[in-house]
Amino acid sequence: MRLLLKTLCAAAVLSALATSAFAATIQIINIDGPGVGFNDPTPAAPVGGNPGTTVGQQRLNVFLQAASIWGSILSSPVTIQVRSTFTPLTCNATSAVLGSCGPRFVETGAAGLEFPNYWYHEALACKEVGVDLTPPGDPSLPPGDDGSDMQAQFNSNLGQTGCLTGSGWYYGFDHNHGALIDLLVVVLHEFAHGLGFSTTTSGSTGQYFNGPPQLPALWDKFLFDETQHLHWDQNTQAQRMASAINTNNLVWDGQQMNFEAPRFLSHSPELVVPFGGGSLPGNTATFGAALTLGGVTAQAILAVDGTAPVNDACEPITNGAQLTGKIAVIDRGLCNFTNKVSNAQTHGAVGCVLVNNVAGSFSPSGTDPSITIPVIALSQADGTSLKTAIAGGPTTVTIRLSPTQIAGLSAGGHIKMYAPNPFQSGSNVSHFDVSCTPNLLMEPAINPDLTSSIDLTDALFRDIGWLPRLLAVPDGGGPPARVALANNPNPARGATDIQFNLATDERVELSIYDVSGRAVRSLTRGTLSAGPHTIHWDGLDAAGRPVAAGVYLARLKGTHTQATHNLVWMN
Repeated sequence: MRLLLKTLCAAAVLSALATSAFAATIQIINIDGPGVGFNDPTPAAPVGGNPGTTVGQQRLNVFLQAASIWGSILSSPVTIQVRSTFTPLTCNATSAVLGSCGPRFVETGAAGLEFPNYWYHEALACKEVGVDLTPPGDPSLPPGDDGSDMQAQFNSNLGQTGCLTGSGWYYGFDHNHGALIDLLVVVLHEFAHGLGFSTTTSGSTGQYFNGPPQLPALWDKFLFDETQHLHWDQNTQAQRMASAINTNNLVWDGQQMNFEAPRFLSHSPELVVPFGGGSLPGNTATFGAALTLGGVTAQAILAVDGTAPVNDACEPITNGAQLTGKIAVIDRGLCNFTNKVSNAQTHGAVGCVLVNNVAGSFSPSGTDPSITIPVIALSQADGTSLKTAIAGGPTTVTIRLSPTQIAGLSAGGHIKMYAPNPFQSGSNVSHFDVSCTPNLLMEPAINPDLTSSIDLTDALFRDIGWLPRLLAVPDGGGPPARVALANNPNPARGATDIQFNLATDERVELSIYDVSGRAVRSLTRGTLSAGPHTIHWDGLDAAGRPVAAGVYLARLKGTHTQATHNLVWMN
């Protein structure tokens, strides 16, 4: 069953990206009108590897570069089409919607889907089924609809007066964006949403996508609430609504992510304090000195300026003499984070604690190479506790990395998903949490230290089926192990048994190749059940002849699994 989420009605100009047979082809469909968006004729000098000579051409080149990056990572026999436009989006002088991308259709029940009773984003569904489920001219489509898979729109006013004034897009490919916003990173982020990094379930109401039928999203199969001990495809609508704002307890628990996240993420920032449990969790800033396990220890002092709100350090600090050699405590307020910390550093502060002025956590962003002191950000509640302690007498604290906690992992050891309270439409549930360190591509804010890496998005895409899975559950349960082929005996003479373990029921093929890459024999092809398998090879090639002595390659390739193994044959 297919449902149309939204239709963009405009003439399309197709710009195609060709990729290798082992990747995916992603096409950018330019739906902008003459003289605007991708067709903006304003002259521009080539920048950062982008050869475009107009603003419009540079914008299109960035989209093609993002398509090339994702195309080289993913694998699909079906071309992925993205209807794309630059248009004015919501913004003001200090904040802006940068862009958005999502599926135009969702699918359920198509033959070949790994999980048939879930809503799939269109591009992933086509990949799993192996055919275009919305070809042009399909009678289920609205008249004139080209059946493209995703729709993307980006802010054409960014950087203009009244729209994040003073900023703007950087069109280079080298991430040397300075104070500008790296368009390539933002497009990579938004394309991930359109490919599958989001749910069709409403986070604000908890209601499944209203088909009919009302079914969970594929996303919901892996979204887990550690308080309820339920996945989103198991709990009630009311429970999902509560879970969407269950800060620090909404997690992703796919096997691939569970394995990769602890190995990728770093130690958690924390503020060691002389009260409560002895430490307060925090987030790092994108500027300032790197936090260390040893940390910086000093007395905490509340910074004061002469204008309300008096503790945000946006105006000249009036108690600067007290900050020398101390850790400044500053409220989030009405100026840039870098301005606050720079003001404190100028007065000799050796560290800075930024306290949220609203409920929830945050990650201070900005760029200022002159800031050389460590910075940590606390929630409003934890900041209030710290201020209470300071008011009661001298309070010595340490800004450091926790020796035991991993930034972005929950108490249960899963990666946290973004679930602040109050609910933030468009951000909650469908992003990694801002506590993750290093910063991740799929956090709700684009951090300036990001590059073209898809970091832990790789593991999540393995969980939902975009990429081959690297893990499998051993027979009888227990912790997952890396998917691997093995054969016994090895070296082999006369015959050998090849073993592997599948995480789920899956269509696979096990084949033997010689060292030159020539196919020798297909040993099995078809759908196999989850669990361990043993395939016997008698040492014969496809023509029934004994193979020569030497090294051979066994390759297991399936919808979600890919593995290779060298075996030695002796005569």
